[in-house]
Amino acid sequence: MELSIHPVEEKDSTYVLEVFRGWGADFVVSRGRKVYPDDLEGFVARDESGRNVGLVTYEIDGDQCEIVTLDAFTKFSGIGTALVEAVKDRVKQTCKRLWLITTNDNLDAIRFYHHRGFTIAALYPGAIEKSRKLKPTIPMVGCYGIAIRDEIEFETMLD
Repeated sequence: MELSIHPVEEKDSTYVLEVFRGWGADFVVSRGRKVYPDDLEGFVARDESGRNVGLVTYEIDGDQCEIVTLDAFTKFSGIGTALVEAVKDRVKQTCKRLWLITTNDNLDAIRFYHHRGFTIAALYPGAIEKSRKLKPTIPMVGCYGIAIRDEIEFETMLD
């Protein structure tokens, strides 16, 4: 699949909102706080026909950058990798650390980040219980029938 990666622009706002409303809200919860991805910088991946096939949003805080969301709508086709690389290229001059949070059930994401050089920086047991107070639509059971309980923080250092 041939991809083009573009910064999120005003014209992409409807698409960004559609992606997150598909998750049950127009916000995500990370480390106990609500984050509205449509307010963040990001990149859209488009296939050769111009169809949106992926989205990443991120937030810069000082010399650190958090990947807040990453969606690739066709697995194992390079979309996620291209989006992560776009963020790295964008922030490598100003940020020392690129990090993100995923949940314990998201085995595909855990594999994905390990294969791209990210390491586990922290484990937050029971964090999802607090997140459900902010976003009650977070399911009790997630991928592969695994109970969603914990947050896992991944990081990679940018040199």
